[in-house]
Amino acid sequence: MRNSTTTCLAALAGVASLALTACGGVSNTAGGGSDSGEYPQGAVEMPVGASAGGSSDLISRQISEGLSDELGGSFPVINREGANGALAAAEVAKAEADGSTISVQNASLFAITPLAVAEDEVTSIDDFEVVQGVSRDDYVLVASKGSGFTSIDDFAKAKDKITYGTTGVGTGAQLACALTYNVNDTDAEAIPFDGGAPALTALLGDQVDTACLQVGEAIENIEAGKIVPLSVFGPERVEFLPDVPTAQEQGLDVEVSQYRFMTVPKGTPQDVQDAIAEAMQATFEKEEYQAFNKQNNLTPLEISGDEVLAMLEEDKQRYADLVEEYGIDLGDAS
Repeated sequence: MRNSTTTCLAALAGVASLALTACGGVSNTAGGGSDSGEYPQGAVEMPVGASAGGSSDLISRQISEGLSDELGGSFPVINREGANGALAAAEVAKAEADGSTISVQNASLFAITPLAVAEDEVTSIDDFEVVQGVSRDDYVLVASKGSGFTSIDDFAKAKDKITYGTTGVGTGAQLACALTYNVNDTDAEAIPFDGGAPALTALLGDQVDTACLQVGEAIENIEAGKIVPLSVFGPERVEFLPDVPTAQEQGLDVEVSQYRFMTVPKGTPQDVQDAIAEAMQATFEKEEYQAFNKQNNLTPLEISGDEVLAMLEEDKQRYADLVEEYGIDLGDAS
């Protein structure tokens, strides 16, 4: 009788063990995770506020691959382009706070776009948890060959109003150019495009005199001698364009850069955030990821979420002060 009872108890224990195992680890029936289970428990969606092939998209896909390798499961990237990332951000903010929806977002949406849109259209960083910094993508001011400009000093000799292309309203590209021309007291007009590719095409076709683009978007044509770099806008010279001076080196108080970071919905469990951060840090250490950064002219910004938040707050205030000081209306794209 005792042996029969022992056998039954062992069988029940085995069933319980299988049931518990099914609740943890990777599963095809549920997403996300919680303080009581492993992460992820199924596919984790990664909305990205950019079209396929852009910097944000490529970065998201590289991170997705790393997370999948480190954590198991799948992390599909879903393109939700529009409004400088606001559409993707809204999707993440409304998602379940369980880690089943995460997103690499850009700083300009939170630090610059609010200066260009109505108050009810502002995307607040308070709707998210910032998990981990990723990388910085610098801007470069470039001129068309037909413009004849070889330096910012040449602007003073221009006989007509200078035109400059940007990658959209409320973007870092728009702010960088607008500040450059206003601080330098140059008569100029903004021509906004929906992304870097059409702005570059217009520049190559001499449809605009200058443009502010991300380095990765412009460097191939810079190296080919088809466009002329005039200035970069980071705190120091860009590794990939070492001969191009910063705006501050040229006497202009203009520092603007794009950087990206991983976010999750507000209230996501801390252990889920920690799992994502640790997997990202492991990804950053891989040779293939570091090669990706170099290939795409990205400067690592692999800092903590708290440090990202501090940067955002500082940049938001600094940009607001500069826009007010020079009377720039980003909403009017001029």
